[in-house]
Amino acid sequence: MIDMATGRRRLILNGLGLASASVVAGAVSAAGLVPTPRQTPGPFYPVRLPIDSDNDLVNVGGRSQPASGTVTHVFGQVLTESGRPVPGLRVEIWQCDAFGHYHHPGDRGGGADPNFQGYGRTITASDGAYRFRTIRPAHYPGRTPHIHFAISGQGMSGLTTQMYVAGEPRNARDGLLNSIRDTAARESLIVPLNPADDLEAGALAGSFDIVLGRNLIAG
Repeated sequence: MIDMATGRRRLILNGLGLASASVVAGAVSAAGLVPTPRQTPGPFYPVRLPIDSDNDLVNVGGRSQPASGTVTHVFGQVLTESGRPVPGLRVEIWQCDAFGHYHHPGDRGGGADPNFQGYGRTITASDGAYRFRTIRPAHYPGRTPHIHFAISGQGMSGLTTQMYVAGEPRNARDGLLNSIRDTAARESLIVPLNPADDLEAGALAGSFDIVLGRNLIAG
């Protein structure tokens, strides 16, 4: 018999259960997509990648308890400016835990939640799609809640950016977010996280498409 945690983990790892219209909601407007702006990777990219580095950050291999925080499904597509999906790219995310701590020796705030993976990676599918199961991002001193993203692969220059949460009052005071002067580019990083009981009871979900500018695509 498969327990619920294991079942949810297989659901994500097998890419099932997310085939709702919202997965590709932003992907079909092929003309004039706004390139995703670059953002700093920050100081807390992992020094050493965790042994468990899959796309489910909530359940860590060898741990009996899930991560603290609200389970959040983040998914979307990696696209060119013309709307063409880009398969086979590596998508990485990393973020602090529900208490504002990173799994990083440079984070002096205290030990991070051992039940939170803190970092995950996946490969875009044939339609450019990716998905992660993580927690709602939390703030730490000086920053509004965010998730770091890095996209890399053959035939492109790497892109590092950040995803922010719509409606967060700290967004208005976040220096890094507001350093993006172009309104459309800045707003492209801000994602509504809505209740997603159809995916998982009590969870949130948000769709974040990543658009690669022409300068990032070889040829």
